[in-house]
Amino acid sequence: MTQISVGELLVRCLHAEGIGLVTGIIDGAHIPIVLHTERYGIRYVNAHHEEAAVHIAEGWSRITRKPGVVIGNPGCGTGNMLAGVISAHAEGHPIVAIGTLRPRIKSDPNRGGAWQSADTESMARPITKYAATVRQWERLPEMVRAAFRAAMTGRPGPAYLAIPDELLLETIDADQVPAIHPADRYRVTDMGAGDPAAITRAAELLAKARRIHVHAGKGVLWADAARELVALGDHLGATLGTSLGARGVVPENHPHCFHPFDLNGAGLARAEAEVVLVVGARLGEYDGWGGPPMWGDPARQTTIQIDADPMSIGVNRPVDVAIVADARRALTALHEAVRERTPARGAPPDLARYREKSAETMQTGAAYLGSACKDGISPGHMVMAIRQYFPADAITVLDGGNTTLAGVAFHPILSSPSFLYSVKMGYLGTGLSFALGAKLAAPDRPVCLITGDGAFGFHPMELETAARENLPMVVVVAVDDAWGMEKTAYVASGHGAADWAGRGIDLAPVAYDDLARSLGCHGERVERIEDLAPALARATASRKPAVLHVRVDHELNTKPPGWEQFRKMRSVPAR
Repeated sequence: MTQISVGELLVRCLHAEGIGLVTGIIDGAHIPIVLHTERYGIRYVNAHHEEAAVHIAEGWSRITRKPGVVIGNPGCGTGNMLAGVISAHAEGHPIVAIGTLRPRIKSDPNRGGAWQSADTESMARPITKYAATVRQWERLPEMVRAAFRAAMTGRPGPAYLAIPDELLLETIDADQVPAIHPADRYRVTDMGAGDPAAITRAAELLAKARRIHVHAGKGVLWADAARELVALGDHLGATLGTSLGARGVVPENHPHCFHPFDLNGAGLARAEAEVVLVVGARLGEYDGWGGPPMWGDPARQTTIQIDADPMSIGVNRPVDVAIVADARRALTALHEAVRERTPARGAPPDLARYREKSAETMQTGAAYLGSACKDGISPGHMVMAIRQYFPADAITVLDGGNTTLAGVAFHPILSSPSFLYSVKMGYLGTGLSFALGAKLAAPDRPVCLITGDGAFGFHPMELETAARENLPMVVVVAVDDAWGMEKTAYVASGHGAADWAGRGIDLAPVAYDDLARSLGCHGERVERIEDLAPALARATASRKPAVLHVRVDHELNTKPPGWEQFRKMRSVPAR
């Protein structure tokens, strides 16, 4: 009679879900799992920190649109992993986190003095959609299904399973294993196009309206519905926009697209629209909570919302038509219904006037680009040179404070999924791991991380992971030897260098190019803007993970473009 371990049973369950990647840090408790991953077509990537391992899985998940899996070591390792899971919880990433436990007789419930013992299930519960401990192997397939069902149903998010290490080692008769089902046999994998009556009502409202604004959130990315959304917007002659996390759903060189931080033109277009169509977005803080002054008064402006999660409908703004559906299926059906009622239209009404208002936003950026540098490179010019070097389908990852503001302002995203950033959590240190995950998901696409030096300092050892896993990508570190956004906050509060001196805001110089070379990567230092493009070319040609240490002007980095917009967007009161 064939015997398998419970660890192999777990791998079989992951294989049935179509999982292609598992991340973590190798541990004796994981041996019964990782011994079998390769045989079932699953790549195991060993990171340097469990939090970073979660972020790698998040990056992979965002680009593949599939759930990611990460394993945490008993006790402290799972605690580190849960620090990353909070990112997946905030960003809506479907991560199944598996925490291993020391023997149950000591850890479930925790016995005083037990080694590496902690109630990780209770820790995980507030930041996951499902959390449980597997105590009998017979229930393992069922509980794995419960975890994936939670992670992938409605708004995506993380789930947690704890498994004792002695259970993973247990051997069982293969013919006694409970049935393992593929995803389409036990959970909803297609939400459909929604209520036909709601589609009809929405089509009638859109066909009758003259001014329309279409707003896309990350739900459009998960549904792979960018093409359908833009096609509908074009047919309606609508103005188009996205949440910050959904950048690229509408190419930012599209003639009707308005940038997320354009509070002038975009704000006016949204406020004057007769109908707003919101797809896959809850209209959170960065979206002005979906209310005035960034949007029209919902009492007088018609709102249509499409979302796969009924719990996300009308969260921050009341709606007139709610469509609970798969975004791509609903947009396709809505487009067909609209075509029956109105021919294709041209440019949005008053587009030129809106663009004049957008020009006011752009003037701030132009003034910033025209500022003279005293020491190093303008962060704006750095970001623009990176955009000019990489092709339109390159994956861009942002990390940091003011460096991210420069990246948002001067690096248009032209395709999707091509943009990774910790929008809801502002989680510093995610960038390098997001980039690794993106490269694992799309090995043939260029991946570039633009990060501040403070943010890069969180997990720089993951460069060794990238080198070991042969993941060529480019990391541009904007170096000002400081926590730049904290300096900006001091300045905005009326304080100067004398006030932040000695408070840890200034950092000791680090040679990030030398660090990269010591970890098996390509490394270069850039101090003039004319040297950046050749350095990017050499970094790409190295076919290694590459780090460019770019010296940026201290003063300019303290006064980033978009700072006022960033502050203003977050100052709109929730209603």
